[in-house]
Amino acid sequence: MLANPAYDIALVADQGKRDTQEDAIAARFFDDLDAGYVVVADGMGGHDAGDVASALVKTTWQSELDGILEGGDCKDGHVVEQLNQVVLRANDAVANYLDENGSELRMGSTLLGVLLRGKRLNWVSVGDSPLYLCRNGFMMRINEDHSMAPMIDAQISDGTLSEEEARTHPDRNQLTSVIMGAPVPKLDCPETAVELAKGDVLLAASDGLQYLEDDQIQSLAISYRDQPARDLAVALVQALRAKAHPDQDNTTIAVIKPLNI
Repeated sequence: MLANPAYDIALVADQGKRDTQEDAIAARFFDDLDAGYVVVADGMGGHDAGDVASALVKTTWQSELDGILEGGDCKDGHVVEQLNQVVLRANDAVANYLDENGSELRMGSTLLGVLLRGKRLNWVSVGDSPLYLCRNGFMMRINEDHSMAPMIDAQISDGTLSEEEARTHPDRNQLTSVIMGAPVPKLDCPETAVELAKGDVLLAASDGLQYLEDDQIQSLAISYRDQPARDLAVALVQALRAKAHPDQDNTTIAVIKPLNI
């Protein structure tokens, strides 16, 4: 007998106003294990091979997580160490590419890797790709933002910048940690798994989604909470297209709804 799906998941990608698609996204779920993963990698725009970097990060994650889950070696005591090791291996993959193709290339990618085991959520992230948890009518970002944005926003409270000045600051999207074949300054991989609850919705995305205001993302997540994941994913892309920002970045989005809680 086939196992019932443990999660409803939808993946979407949109090129926006950019000349190339430098985001990469993938997911795989093992219904018999009640487990699975999503990975989002956002290649650094304007660099030589952002699409190559994001593809290397994505495929490294897939290979490593497939081996961990297929081998049944995914226990609480090992998960954080395993996810940290995936970051190192993805970084090595980029470093090896640079060694073989020219170290003068400037390439890098974010990594947002989500691991789901039943109602337990773990993640590892490097860069600014956001992971949102929508629960009880509210949405919160639960992973760290490795860009200048948090430091710039902190200047609002001390009166140094207005909200508009912070929102449009030219350094806002500058990354403070990224996978580019050099030492990774920061990664976010909490020791304790988040316990998911009935009705939760997860959004894993590249930062192109943030051309929408948080309130608009939250409103759509609430409006579509009882609909299939695909409907919410499509609605988010449609909202971005309707906004028609002239510099709209590549956007990839995974919508994840646990079913067996």
